[in-house]
Amino acid sequence: MIQQEGLQGDSPVVSPVRIRRLNLPEDSVEELTELLHRSYAPLAAAGFRYYATHQGPEETRERCERGESYVALIDDTIVGTITLYDSHSEDVPWYSRPDVGYFGQFGVEPSLQRRGIGQQLLRLVEDRARQLGLRELGLDTAEGARHLIEWYQREGYRIVAHHSWSVTNYRSVIMSRTL
Repeated sequence: MIQQEGLQGDSPVVSPVRIRRLNLPEDSVEELTELLHRSYAPLAAAGFRYYATHQGPEETRERCERGESYVALIDDTIVGTITLYDSHSEDVPWYSRPDVGYFGQFGVEPSLQRRGIGQQLLRLVEDRARQLGLRELGLDTAEGARHLIEWYQREGYRIVAHHSWSVTNYRSVIMSRTL
């Protein structure tokens, strides 16, 4: 468990942020699903049909169980999440490489975005990927979500490929960072 000292960014510290591994079945998959829906809502409003905009609790649980999911909490409320996958996806050639992991289901409560919570979650999965012996960490996002692509580029990620998922309405950029 990582104890964070507080939120960073434009707003004052509200309360300490704690990041820990998701604990199923004690943690509420319904609460996590609702958080994902809220955090992806602006993307849905912009016309992007990310899977996390509409997935149900069972899909959330299944996606969490395929990887290592982490949650950021303020007090006992989940305010952020990310899932690291070190198993390989045959759908995306970049993800099928044995030295590449990737992450998804990455979201932060909208009212708490831009305060460093997402960055803390991202650093955690990067560190964990290194511990697992991975050399690259990937992600995918909508090609049209320029603000996200630019944020990931500032975080050291580069575009390595493109892919079209059957469950989305856009072409994705596959981004990766050398660990």
